[in-house]
Amino acid sequence: MRRRVRLTNSFALLALLSLFAGCTDGARESPAEHKPKLVLGFSQVTAEANWDQANTKSIRDAAHDAGIELRLEDAHRSQQNQIAALRNFVKQRVDVIAFSPVVETGWEFVLREIRAAGIPVILMDRNIDVSDESLYVSMIGSDFVEEGRRAGHWLLEHTRDARGEIAIVELTGTVDSAPANGRSQGFNEAIASDPRYRIIRTQSGDFDRTKARDIMAEFLKAEGRRIRVLFAHSDTMALGAIEAIEAAGLKPGSDILVMSIEGSRNGLEAILAGKLNLSVECSPLLGPQIVAVAKQLSEGRPIPRRVVTKESMFTIENAAIELPDRAY
Repeated sequence: MRRRVRLTNSFALLALLSLFAGCTDGARESPAEHKPKLVLGFSQVTAEANWDQANTKSIRDAAHDAGIELRLEDAHRSQQNQIAALRNFVKQRVDVIAFSPVVETGWEFVLREIRAAGIPVILMDRNIDVSDESLYVSMIGSDFVEEGRRAGHWLLEHTRDARGEIAIVELTGTVDSAPANGRSQGFNEAIASDPRYRIIRTQSGDFDRTKARDIMAEFLKAEGRRIRVLFAHSDTMALGAIEAIEAAGLKPGSDILVMSIEGSRNGLEAILAGKLNLSVECSPLLGPQIVAVAKQLSEGRPIPRRVVTKESMFTIENAAIELPDRAY
């Protein structure tokens, strides 16, 4: 009798172990648990500027929330560094590459290398000039030409009753960069209809506050009170130029109208202080859009060729309302 009980108990234990093993094997084969993380390689223009810092944080946060592994490289405003980073992403066999191009030209060769490796490329914030646009799959960001147009149209509207020549000085972004080229193009298109509006000086401030301050000081020495308008391609440069205007004994916002593009917290504060008249928004919060396109690519779904960011314009009428919600 005792032997029969032991055998019966042994059979029951074996059956229980078999059942447990079957459940364990089924869990181990679950595709959800073993699906590898999507790896996104991203090359940023620089980690120093306020706009780029906010942009990088937006991408980090969106990638984290989506369970995407982000590999980030800072180009330090150098195309050579950026090309090296893109090639490094190819060596790492990332799933998707995204980058914000330092300049518009000079990308054909490295993008062909990336395509040969079978890795899709997303452009962020800045476009490029290539002979074959199939070298990248999507472009996400602002319409820089439209930003320039909006600044120009605002100027025409708010100075229509002004008499005489409207002499304008322009602080552009990085030479040959998409923001600099597009914003200049759009602004010039907008003011071309009225010969009173003339750009008398233009120079690259490279999106840098100190450079912009020094260049504006030179403009003022050369042109003095002839300058009636400053158009800066970023809030950062506008703030530097405002320092030079004040150092020259003039009042920014009244003696010289000051317009910029960015819509940053610092820019809105300058508007409320009466030193900046207009800031056309260029939002850096592109992380969710990039992550969405990267996931669609990984899933083999169709993606939009162009994603244009929705943006506003800020003046004394609405800056105070928007300021508390500024994330950058």
